[in-house]
Amino acid sequence: MMNILMMSAFQNIKMYSSAIMLLWIATLHATNTNTPVDSVRTNTPFERYKNLLLDYDFDCDVCGCSGNGGSMGYGSATNGNFAGVRYLYQHYRSKDGIFNNSPYINENFNTVQLWGKIPVNNKLTASILVPYHYHNREFTDGSTQDIKGLGDITLMGFYKLIKPKTDSVTPLNDNKWNHTLSIGGGIKVPTGTYDNTNNEGSVNPGFQVGTGSWDYILGVEYTITKNNWGTAVTINYNFKTENDQHYQFGNQLNYGLNAYRTIGVTSSLVLIPFAGISGEHFEVNKQYNQDVTNTGGSVFFSKFGLETAYTNWALGVNAMLPISQNLNNGMVKVKYRMGMYLNYNL
Repeated sequence: MMNILMMSAFQNIKMYSSAIMLLWIATLHATNTNTPVDSVRTNTPFERYKNLLLDYDFDCDVCGCSGNGGSMGYGSATNGNFAGVRYLYQHYRSKDGIFNNSPYINENFNTVQLWGKIPVNNKLTASILVPYHYHNREFTDGSTQDIKGLGDITLMGFYKLIKPKTDSVTPLNDNKWNHTLSIGGGIKVPTGTYDNTNNEGSVNPGFQVGTGSWDYILGVEYTITKNNWGTAVTINYNFKTENDQHYQFGNQLNYGLNAYRTIGVTSSLVLIPFAGISGEHFEVNKQYNQDVTNTGGSVFFSKFGLETAYTNWALGVNAMLPISQNLNNGMVKVKYRMGMYLNYNL
C-alpha cells in the first residue's frame, strides 16, 4: 500500500512539474518576438524589470498555520515597490490521532493577504503583510471544522548593503555581473487568535489563524544578475516566543534559491518566468517549557512560477511541490502549495 501511495505521489509531482516546465519552455520561446533592448524607451516596463530581484521568503509558522507566505515568497518577482493582494492555498494530510493506525484527514489552508513594499529612502524599504485566514479540515466520520479570522500581521524593514549603480550618470550595465546584498528584520504581531482546543485530537498544531505570540525575524538576501537573467538566494530565521496559553511554536529556518529571466514581449508587456528550490526547518514546539511530541521537522520544495507585468500592474502565479519531507514525525504531510497575486507597482 505504501509503495502504491509513493508511486502515486511521484506521478503527481512529475505531472505538475512537466506542466509547469512546458509553460517555462513556451514562455522562453517568446524571446523570438522580444522587442530589441536598444529600441525600448527607458521608462517602459521592460527597462524597469530587466534587472529585477526576487524578494524575501517569509514563510509559514508551522505546517501552514498562521503563516504569512507559506514559503511562497514575501514580494513579487519584480521586487519593486508595490501595493497589492495575494491568495495562498496549502493542502495537507494529517493524522487524526497520535497512533500509527490513526486515519489521515484533509486540511485546507486558505489565506488572502493585503501586502505592500514602500521605500523609505534609496537603501531602506518597509514591508507589511496583513493576512486573513479561512481554514477547514474534513474528518473521517464526515464532520468538518472551520476556522477563520484575521491572522498575524508582519512588519519588516530591509537595508541594502550592496546595490548596483544605476543613475543618470552611471547607468546599470547589463553586460556585467550586478550584485545586491540586503539584510533586515522585523516582527510578527499576535493579531490572530490562537485556540489551544484546535489541537485536541489532531497532531497538526498549525491549524490556527494565529500563534498568539510576538515573533521576531532576521533575514538576508543576495542577488546576482546579468543581462536579463538573475539568481536570488534568501535565508531568514524566525524566533518564536511563548503565547498566553503557554504554547510556543518552534523557531523556524527558511531558505530558498530562485532563477529567473525577464522577457520583453512588447514595450508595455513583460514576462518573468522563474523556478527554484526552497526549504523549511522547524524546531520542536513547547508547552509549559516541555517538548511537544510529534512536532518539528523539515520539508524541501521545488518552486515554479510566472509573473506578467503590464504598465504598472503585475499578475503572478506560483506553485510548490514537496521533494522530501519529515514533518511532525511523519504525521503531517504537505501535498502542495499554490499562490497568485495582483499588484500595482508604485
